[in-house]
Amino acid sequence: MPTPIPHDVLRGFAAECYCRMGVPEEAAALLADTLVQADLWGHQSHGLMRIFWYAARLRSGAMSATAEPQIDGGFGAIATMEGGGGIGQVVAKVAMQRAISIAQDHGIGAVAVRNSGHFGTAMYFTRMAADAGCIGFLSTNASPAMAPWGGMEKRVGNNPWSWSAPAGRHAPMMLDIANTAVARGKLYLARQRGEVIPDTWAIDAKGNATVDPAAGIAGTILPMAGHKGYAVSVIMDMLSGVLTGSRFGPGVTGPYVPDGISGVGHLALAININACRPLPEFEADMEAMIAGLKSTPRQPGVEEIFYPGELEARSDALLRSQGISLPEDTLDDLRQEAAKIGLTAPF
Repeated sequence: MPTPIPHDVLRGFAAECYCRMGVPEEAAALLADTLVQADLWGHQSHGLMRIFWYAARLRSGAMSATAEPQIDGGFGAIATMEGGGGIGQVVAKVAMQRAISIAQDHGIGAVAVRNSGHFGTAMYFTRMAADAGCIGFLSTNASPAMAPWGGMEKRVGNNPWSWSAPAGRHAPMMLDIANTAVARGKLYLARQRGEVIPDTWAIDAKGNATVDPAAGIAGTILPMAGHKGYAVSVIMDMLSGVLTGSRFGPGVTGPYVPDGISGVGHLALAININACRPLPEFEADMEAMIAGLKSTPRQPGVEEIFYPGELEARSDALLRSQGISLPEDTLDDLRQEAAKIGLTAPF
């Protein structure tokens, strides 16, 4: 593995790339931070390897660099938002900020978002709610990745969703999962690394199990937990696409292709914990819950039990101090693409 690179160096490089492509400075900094944060959490499938995937969509006009999301409806504790085909990370941040603000007034806040784009790692945004003393939820739909249970043709996205909650003296409890066996980005990462994949991740175009990531990308990713993962994914499409008035099913275009309006929808939700009980009491019970989980008798060979989000928090702390190691193929791709926009990569 190549020499680790300081996270701030990578963040500055990514932000400069986007600025040179016409992305406003604040949006470029946010987009860069979300990618580097994914790498810090240990999720390289959603990290810097995606810099120029988004760039290709900016160049083609499929994604607007300057669109500003607008609240345009709703009432009470629910607002609706038009994303304007903008950068998904920008739209998701504004949506979650608005959901938190509404929750401060009403105890709960929801923002239904249409016409957005891929926003990367969902828990980047639900963590905002946890930091504000709320429980955060965020769902999104995505381009077709798997077939309906028993089918052979992609009709359903992996449609990820996330929850985050404050956990007292611990890092927030966070869940961020797609409803496929793995996120599609993990197949792209395996292909880039020249690795095989487990035969439980995907089937090829003929419906056969495969260990070849390229064949899996061309075929269909399998749902997590069989029919259950398929059903959950359909529900997330209902919340993110149908409820919001955005695109759904095969109508959604993902970040893996350079053109085609995305049409992604999201549902952002914040629950003000103080509306249910005092926040310190909630956090004390969260600490007790985590202690109970971690004190469970362990199976042979298991050194420690982790609560959701703990591994990411530990990875973040470690990589912030020692730097991030990216695959050489990823670094080569970044160097080559940066050179095309007149930028010399600092690695």
